[in-house]
Amino acid sequence: MRNLFLTYHKTSALIFGCLSVLALPPFYLTPLLLISFGGLMFLLETSSSPKKAFSAGYWFGFGHFACGLFWINNALMMDLPRLGWLIPLTFIASGGFFGLFTALPALFCRLFKTFPAKVLAFAAAWTACEWLRSFILTGFPWNLLGTVWVFSDRAIQAASVFGTYGLSLLTIIMASLPAIVLFSSDKKTIFATLFISALLPALLFAYGEWRLQRYPDDSFSDLNIRIVQPSIPQQMKWQKEMLESNLQTYINMSVQTPAVKNNLIIWGETANPFVLNMEPQYLEVLRRAVPANGYLITGALNYVHDGEKWRPVNAMQAIDSDGIAASYGKSHLVPFGEYIPLRRYLPQSLKPVTNVIADFMPGSGNETITLPGIPPFGILICYEIIFPAEVIDSQQRPEWLLNLTNDGWYGDSSGPRQHLAAARMRAVEEGLTLVRAANSGISALISKTGVVLKELPLNTSGTLDFSLPQQLSCRTIYSKYHNLTVMLLCIFALITAYCLSKHSD
Repeated sequence: MRNLFLTYHKTSALIFGCLSVLALPPFYLTPLLLISFGGLMFLLETSSSPKKAFSAGYWFGFGHFACGLFWINNALMMDLPRLGWLIPLTFIASGGFFGLFTALPALFCRLFKTFPAKVLAFAAAWTACEWLRSFILTGFPWNLLGTVWVFSDRAIQAASVFGTYGLSLLTIIMASLPAIVLFSSDKKTIFATLFISALLPALLFAYGEWRLQRYPDDSFSDLNIRIVQPSIPQQMKWQKEMLESNLQTYINMSVQTPAVKNNLIIWGETANPFVLNMEPQYLEVLRRAVPANGYLITGALNYVHDGEKWRPVNAMQAIDSDGIAASYGKSHLVPFGEYIPLRRYLPQSLKPVTNVIADFMPGSGNETITLPGIPPFGILICYEIIFPAEVIDSQQRPEWLLNLTNDGWYGDSSGPRQHLAAARMRAVEEGLTLVRAANSGISALISKTGVVLKELPLNTSGTLDFSLPQQLSCRTIYSKYHNLTVMLLCIFALITAYCLSKHSD
C-alpha cells in the first residue's frame, strides 16, 4: 500500500483532498480527516523533492476545493441554456486556483526536518493561506477548515479566542499528528505525539462546556421579531409577471395573526423587487407589512448614479410608517456574481460572457444601524457573513447582527448549510446574537455562543416568531484582538517546529 501511494502520489493526493470534504458541513464525518490529512502528510514526508511536495499539496487542494465548492454549479443550473457550459469550467477553475493555497503550505513544510515539526509548519502555513483567501480578488474564505466542528456547540467555542482560523490550525494538528506511527519507531515519541493529538480535542470540548455554562440563553427580552421565509423558487422570483404576486405573499405572511405584538418584521435579501427611488408607489404597498410602532426590514434593490451611469445596489431598507428610516448598501460584493474583477481590462471577446453578470456598486463598509426602540445592530447581506474579523463597525460596536440572504440560488445542496455554519462561527467569534433571514432557508436565531435557538429548515415556507435574548452580547478575546490571536498561535507553532527541527540535529 505504501508503494502504491508513492507511485500514484498525484492520484492519492487528489483522493485524500476529495475525502476531506466529507468532514465539512453538512456531512461532519470529522474522523475522515485522520485519513485525508494523515495521508497528505505521508505523501509530504516521503516526497523526494520540493516539486513532488508542491504537486502533492496542489492535487490535494484541487480535490478539496473542487468538490467542496461544487454546490456553486447549482446557480448555473438555474439557466442551463446560457450558463450550463460554464459548469465544467467552474469545477476546474475552483480546484485549479484554490489548489495553490494548499500547495504553498506543502512546499513550506519541507523546510523542517522532523515529522511533528512539518505538521506544525504545515498547519501554520495552511492557516495563513486561509487568511490570504479572505482578501485576494476581494476574498472568498468559504469552507474554513475550522467549520468541521460546527456539529458540536461545545467544540466551536474556541473560536471566541482564536477565531475560525485558529480552529483550523488546531484541527490540522489533531488530524495529522497520529500519522507519526508510520514514520517513527521510538515508542516515547509516538506516545507523546498521540497524547497531544488526543489532549487537544479534550481541551476543546472542556473549554466549550465551561463557556456555554457561563453564557446561557435562558432569558428573553420583550423585543419580538418575525422572519418571513416564503421559499419562492428562484426561477419564479424574478419573473416579471410574478413580482407583485411574490410581494403580496410576503405581506400576507407578515400580517398573519402573531401570538404576540411584533416589533420587527424581517424579509430576506432582495425580497422587495421594486426599486423605491424609481417606483415610489410601492412604498405604500410595503407599509401594509409594517407593524404598529415597529419596522419592516427588507432586502431590496436600489439604483445609484456613479457619475457615469446608474448602477444597482444590493441594499437593506428599514421601513416605518413614515417611509425609509434607514438603509445600507452591501459593500463586500461577490466576485463573478455581482461584479467582474478587473472588468474594464478584459478583452472584447469575453464581453458576451461578462455582460450576463451585473455590475453592482459597493456600499461604504460595515455599519451599525440605530432605530428608535431597537438595540443597535450590524447588517450583513448574503456572503458578507463569511469574513472573520470583518463583520462589524469597530467604531460603533453593535449589540447584535442581522444577516439577510437568499440561498435559493443553490437549491438543496451543501451551500446553504455551509453558509449557516459560517454565520454561527461569526456569532461565536464576536460574541453577538445573530438573526438570519433567508428567502428559502435556513432562517435562524443564533445565540451569542453560536447555538441555534430557533430555525426554519431549508426550502420550508413559513414564519419564525421569537423574542431576542435578554443578554445580546458578550465580549470575546477574538472580538478585541481579532486575527492578532491567530498570528500569535501561528508564530508559536512555527517556533515549536523550529525547535523540534534543531533538536533533531
